Amino acid sequence: MSMTLNQDGAVPDAYLGVWQRTLLRLADGTEDRTTRVFWLQTRHLHADLRVPDPAPVTVQARAALAGFAGLTRVEGDRCQWHRCIDFHPDSPADIGRMIFISSEELHEHALDNSYWEVWERLPDSVGPVQEQWLRAADNPRRFACLLQAGDYFLFAADRSNPMASGGPLAQRLESADAADAEAMLSCEMSMGRIRGTSVPWQIQLSTLPGRAGRVLTNSGSEASETWPESVWTELGAAVPAGGWQLLPVPALFSNEPSL
Repeated sequence: MSMTLNQDGAVPDAYLGVWQRTLLRLADGTEDRTTRVFWLQTRHLHADLRVPDPAPVTVQARAALAGFAGLTRVEGDRCQWHRCIDFHPDSPADIGRMIFISSEELHEHALDNSYWEVWERLPDSVGPVQEQWLRAADNPRRFACLLQAGDYFLFAADRSNPMASGGPLAQRLESADAADAEAMLSCEMSMGRIRGTSVPWQIQLSTLPGRAGRVLTNSGSEASETWPESVWTELGAAVPAGGWQLLPVPALFSNEPSL
């Protein structure tokens, strides 16, 4: 099933929704079926959250968490996830060859055949999609996004002081003091349901300890495009001074290379 990029740069409609990874198989035969992995895709943006089960608690173990967000490009059967926000800042380029087994099952193959992943779309994620790209009012280098697909949301926010390249996160944590380690681990990826929990916008899974069960916003169940400006001054665990500024998505990535 071959697909091409839409004229406005949007991904094909078949990609929209929340996809849960049910299997990772590496070239050496190693498999992972337990890590909780979710990829939320809107028309231009993605957010991805990966949490081992059980969730790691210690500082060093939390380096096993992962998540990223940014622009998605699809050309033919290739999909590239450009990471503007990344829990692991030194991640390599992320490109996969995608094969739709059905409308609800998608297989991702590494271009070098180093891995194979099976993705299944969550039924309650089929429906309207929205995307809000944000920048911190006090730091033009810090970005965030709020994505919605059907009944799901995923909020991604970079660290208050975005990390520069400098080696694997786990290695950097080994030599960091407690305060610096927490700062390195403060990249937020929080996913939840808009109406499918006890209260709207309730977080169910997060890279940040203690965020699961909390409410992302008290704005009711209304779509984010209808929110008043005041809502963007309180979003996330580490709200920037002055809140978040809404930016147009395409303008941020006008120079992104093609696949």
